[in-house]
Amino acid sequence: MSGDPEADPRWKRAVDMLAVIGPPLTIATALLVYFGWARTDAQAKAMGLDVSLFGFTVQDFVLRSIPSLFIPLVWLLIVAAVWLSVDRFLAGRLNAGRGAGIRRLAAVILFAGLACAAAMWLVVILQPARTVLFVPYIMAGGVLLAAWGLSLWRRSAEAPARSLATLSRGSEKTLIFCLVTLLLFWGTSDYAQALGRGLALSYEQRSALLPTAVVYSKDRLGISAPNVTERSSGTAEHPVYQYSGLRLLVVSGGRIFLLNEGWTLRSGKVVVLRDDPGMRVEYGNPESK
Repeated sequence: MSGDPEADPRWKRAVDMLAVIGPPLTIATALLVYFGWARTDAQAKAMGLDVSLFGFTVQDFVLRSIPSLFIPLVWLLIVAAVWLSVDRFLAGRLNAGRGAGIRRLAAVILFAGLACAAAMWLVVILQPARTVLFVPYIMAGGVLLAAWGLSLWRRSAEAPARSLATLSRGSEKTLIFCLVTLLLFWGTSDYAQALGRGLALSYEQRSALLPTAVVYSKDRLGISAPNVTERSSGTAEHPVYQYSGLRLLVVSGGRIFLLNEGWTLRSGKVVVLRDDPGMRVEYGNPESK
């Protein structure tokens, strides 16, 4: 029947498209959330906090993951573009009958890639408790370099065997893809955490650039952070307590996160207040102090 949606070819094409796009989109979203969480978790731990205190949503983690992925993705695209250009150039020379030279070059690339990956893996084994930035990326590059060298050597062979190699080549590509994907995931996770720790450290230099915050509360808050002053005003029946010397960090999850003036990783404190109706916070331009 024409009214049956399953019989409509347009409906079938839409379902097929969703089946193709859905799983990669789900995986990409999960990766964005994880990288955003890794960056925020490292930043929170460096500041002496737990990431759960911020109450960030999935959307917050996705937005915070963008700085962690932008630079790695740009470099990945640049390297891919250079590799395609070089591979096409070598393919042209191969078609011109220079297979012997390409075969020697392929052997050099193959062993160089294996040596690079093995050296980076040795670094990881010798320093298991230390995060060496970009080592997973270099290891992934070594694996891809070795795979490319092997591919060039096969293409430069005069009579490549194609009888029973189809299944093994497919399995080989699948294993290489999985290995490189895991290494890129590992490297991006390390980069996101390093970025989070760097952001926490940067607050020591740019805490004065954060918005100023003055807290007014009808109840005494007892904030004991360095450089925070308390003044009492109002009447005896209706006192008002004013706290100055604070800087706004972030407002999230129904909480206000404040830093004291001159905040440092070693001696600074993060003041966490509930966004309560009995409390008022005035924010100002940092240059207006």
